[in-house]
Order: sequence, then structure tokens, then C-alpha cells
Amino acid sequence: MKGSKVYLRAVERKDVELAYKYMNNEDSFYNLSVGVPYPMNFDNEMDWYESQRKKSDSYNFAICTVEDDLYIGGCGINSIDWNNRSCNIGIFIGDDRFKSKGFGTEAMALLLAFIFKQISVERVELRVFGFNDRAIKSYIKNGFVEEGRLRNAIYRNGAFHDEVIMSILRTEYKK
Repeated sequence: MKGSKVYLRAVERKDVELAYKYMNNEDSFYNLSVGVPYPMNFDNEMDWYESQRKKSDSYNFAICTVEDDLYIGGCGINSIDWNNRSCNIGIFIGDDRFKSKGFGTEAMALLLAFIFKQISVERVELRVFGFNDRAIKSYIKNGFVEEGRLRNAIYRNGAFHDEVIMSILRTEYKK
């Protein structure tokens, strides 16, 4: 799956070291983990990589730049509910040089194209922290709508924040 800025490919073992570095970027772990924002260790990242290869309800992709073939982040389907034809997804751009420049927005568009053209899914959901304005704007550009908020569900930097639930339906994607 290829766009003008990024392409998606399977996550490879060689990506684990950079993913480990990206996940320990302060911006990444404050925006991705609902748990205590504690730095990840390399073994945890390798365990995640190995576990994903065995799962049948998730698909993970490396996000790479078209121009330089650089691994800059990841996206994927975290789980699929086959009975209700819905899935939960996630994305991150770990390399600060590529944030707020449309790379994540294009990667999300490619992920949605994969989901709606290759998988019989009706509804795609994601959750984002209410303070992550950059991500929320990107999701809206891709057609997501806010469904609700889990009020004061996340504690970061001495304050409580909302967790925002967003989704896009197949009919909305087609538009």
C-alpha cells in the first residue's frame, strides 16, 4: 500500500530496535499508553513483535517514507470482532521529523483503504487522549467522528484528561 509520502509494509524484526527507540520518545509514550507512562525496555518490544506474529485478529504495518525508505512508525488493526464486523486500530509516528507534516494522515488513509477494501468490516474504532489535538485533527481528516468521551480517564502530568472514542463506518468511508 503506497501513497505519495508513505507506504505500509509488514513489520520486520529489523524494525524492533527503532520501534523501541520511538516508543521511548516522550511524546510517543505520553500519547499511546493508558498505563503509567514508563519507558519501555527492548525485551518488551521484542516480546510484542513475537506475539503479533501469532495473532489472527490483528494486522500490523510499518510506516515507511516513499522518498528515503525510512521506518518512521507503525499502524495496524489491534483486534477484529468478526461477529460484529468491527475493529480497533492504532497508529503512531515515532520519528519527530515526520510529525505534523501529513505522514500520519496519509498512513491512516492507507490503513483504512486496506481495512475497507480487504476485510469485511463495517466499523473502525480508535481511542485517543483528549489532549492529543494533532492526532484528533488527523483522524477527522480521514472521516472519523467523535462518538463519545470517557471523562477524566487518563492521568498525565498532574491532571486528568478525557479519552475520546472515534469511529468511521463503511458508508462514511465510501463518501
